[in-house]
Amino acid sequence: MSVELPFPIKAEIKGVTKAATFTRLADALDAIRATVARLPLDDDQAHYLADYFSEESAPRIADQLVEFGAVRAIAYIGIETAHPIYLRVTGPE
Repeated sequence: MSVELPFPIKAEIKGVTKAATFTRLADALDAIRATVARLPLDDDQAHYLADYFSEESAPRIADQLVEFGAVRAIAYIGIETAHPIYLRVTGPE
């Protein structure tokens, strides 16, 4: 499902990727999913994050970006390593 927003979105996985700005939500979600798929996550975590940032989640994520300006999740690698995942509303750069 294609959801267009009137503002760019900054996506980042702290400690894994640098922040990147996308004009389309679908592109930001693709980038997050591609990076998450390469992380050494346990099966439950990998499935949860794949579902959370799926194409079907675009309307929910768009609503959260409009209402709150950000969407956050955390990828846990092992017991002690947490990588916050951020999608944020940003202005033109």
